[in-house]
Amino acid sequence: MHELSVCEHLLNLLDQEAARHGVNKITRVRLEISRLSCLEPNALRFAFDTMAIGTIAETAELQIDRPPIRATCKGCGAAVKLDSRLDACPSCGSTRLEIRGGEEMRLLEMEAA
Repeated sequence: MHELSVCEHLLNLLDQEAARHGVNKITRVRLEISRLSCLEPNALRFAFDTMAIGTIAETAELQIDRPPIRATCKGCGAAVKLDSRLDACPSCGSTRLEIRGGEEMRLLEMEAA
């Protein structure tokens, strides 16, 4: 379960950013986890809640945005957004799609008290 190592990295990043800004408590963390990232949001939430105990993010709310997969259809040339790698082009029905994005994970925001 690589959610644990990702969570450990996230908590280190939050500590660094909090120290840089003189923050003592983080109340909310907002992530973007793309649908092809191989991260399970519920497993990441569990890991965060467990690993954040005793840190400045102990009581932080973890919000996870799941943007669609971006692709270009090789059949009609349309730029499309998909929920799954198995989806067909919503414009023409082709399954010949070139994935353009969807594996990213980004820290979007953190709120502090």
